[in-house]
Amino acid sequence: MKLKHSIQLAFLIIAMVSCKQKQENTIVSEDNQTETTAIDTTQTYINPLDIDYTYMVYNSARNQSYRSGADPAVIEFKGEYYMFVTRSFGYWHSKDLVNWTFIKPQQWFFEGSNAPTAFNYKDSLVYFAGDPAGYGSILYTDDPKKGLWTPTASISNNIQDSELFIDDDGKSYLYWGSSNVHPIRVKMLNKDDRFLEIGVRKELINLDEEKHGWERFGENNFHPTLKEGYMEGASMTKHNGKYYLQYAAPGTQFNVYADGVYVGDSPLGPFTYMKNNPMSFKPGGFTNGAGHGITVKQTNGQYWHFATMALASNAQWERRLCMFPTYFDEDGLMYSNTSYGDYPRYGANHPTKAGQHNGWMLLSYKGNVTVSSSLQQIMKFTSNDDEVEVKEIPTETNAEGQINSKVLTDENPKTFWVAEANDDKQWITIELLNEGTIHAIQLNYHDHDSGIYTRVEGLKHQFTIETSEDGKNWKTVVDRSKTDIDAPNAYLVLDEPVKAKYVRYNNIKVPGNNFAMSEVRVFGLGLGETPSKVSNFKINREKDRRDISFSWDKVEGAQGYNIRWGIAPDKLYQSWQVYDTNTHFMRCLDRDIPYYFTIEAYNENGISEQTETIYVE
Repeated sequence: MKLKHSIQLAFLIIAMVSCKQKQENTIVSEDNQTETTAIDTTQTYINPLDIDYTYMVYNSARNQSYRSGADPAVIEFKGEYYMFVTRSFGYWHSKDLVNWTFIKPQQWFFEGSNAPTAFNYKDSLVYFAGDPAGYGSILYTDDPKKGLWTPTASISNNIQDSELFIDDDGKSYLYWGSSNVHPIRVKMLNKDDRFLEIGVRKELINLDEEKHGWERFGENNFHPTLKEGYMEGASMTKHNGKYYLQYAAPGTQFNVYADGVYVGDSPLGPFTYMKNNPMSFKPGGFTNGAGHGITVKQTNGQYWHFATMALASNAQWERRLCMFPTYFDEDGLMYSNTSYGDYPRYGANHPTKAGQHNGWMLLSYKGNVTVSSSLQQIMKFTSNDDEVEVKEIPTETNAEGQINSKVLTDENPKTFWVAEANDDKQWITIELLNEGTIHAIQLNYHDHDSGIYTRVEGLKHQFTIETSEDGKNWKTVVDRSKTDIDAPNAYLVLDEPVKAKYVRYNNIKVPGNNFAMSEVRVFGLGLGETPSKVSNFKINREKDRRDISFSWDKVEGAQGYNIRWGIAPDKLYQSWQVYDTNTHFMRCLDRDIPYYFTIEAYNENGISEQTETIYVE
């Protein structure tokens, strides 16, 4: 037995080192038949998801050119997956929930779908709705991969931000609502008669900002004048006979955009607020937000929550997509793992840790960056009313006269650098603060006056990436010089890990008039020590019990800290990742719920031990 365990441990270590290592995994099907499949244990992904996001059409009259992906509806159909996204002029297909290919359908809404809904009915038909005008036919197909859809003959009203749900008994329901006043509603439809409305129509749930801090409108749940958040993006998951009605709040442009849950025994309710809300929440780190999503069940039984992340630089509707593993605990509470949610995560085919942070840390934070040229360096933030705040960052040079660009390693997607051209003379060089072993790189391009206002085929990002230990001798580790891949948030896992202190991006050609980048993120493991355990962690729940403040002693060598909390010591489902501070303030608690808190420090070498859990009334 000891020998067997030693062999398994050795095999796991080898699999984690080699990017091509595979192992056999036994899967038990519903009829208790077993099959052995090859599992790539090192397949990883990162948020925001690496797909070819579509340029938006609906702000073209204002000359706002930017990509966006939001409001995902993801379904499993005949063992494969389809993802429908707002205003994308089509949808994506995947066999593994990691690699996605765009499908251009033969019939579709002229301006793309808006806040779409899709439902797989017993692997026979896929139903879809999402006309941007808020009304229209429900489409259906038995071959979504082919892209040929048929509309129903009926016209359905009020299908904006909708969710189509067909229960096991064939009864059909449409949930909808997007308002800071009106609630989420439901109406019954007749699936067998053109989805005509029948039976019950009723109001279900509404926001209660006085009790639920995370539902308050604004960045960090604060706005100087507006107090009512938006309730929108309903979706329904049935699990163990319970109905989990999910909804988004308080606004898609904010870092605190999240999904909450009400639970009921019937698709029509009544529904009870889930005490560990929000279910999907990612307010800190590099890319924020995890709202207006949908939960899909993988063929192996693992649940995943796909949701919307806020970028909100060119416009408040500039967004990206994320994917988090989702679970139901022994008390029937639904929750997602969003901790270190924009760091590399195990892919969906990992047998035991699918969707969890895989241990690669950020090596590039505050690295010294030089660039080939600089048209401008900007912080561009879109406010609540879609007014854009623009702050130009002065150009600086180093002692050798090279142009610096601190915005490319500041972990802020709203800051960006624009080169003077879009050609093969443009480059970015990062000197890491400390040498490390590089496993992966994420490139986050920025849309600067791109002049593209719809989905355009044939776009591509062509470049090479080199690494060096001394800044003189370089090795090419990524070559996309002749690629046809369109990847505005490219995630690049190296074939083999490489030890380096310098990383150089060499541009060839990317979409748009100017080469522009918001962040280059380098992941792997440093060669030093993980931070020490945080000490003197103090918590003060404010007079307004939705608010809470924290302080702690700085830890030497730490990049930042991760605060975790929840409704029980074994239910610390929420987290907030911060950089370069030893204080924090949150407005996202539920007023009448006591909580438990802990904190950990992290740097490029790893994550510290957590502090003892603290109970707060």
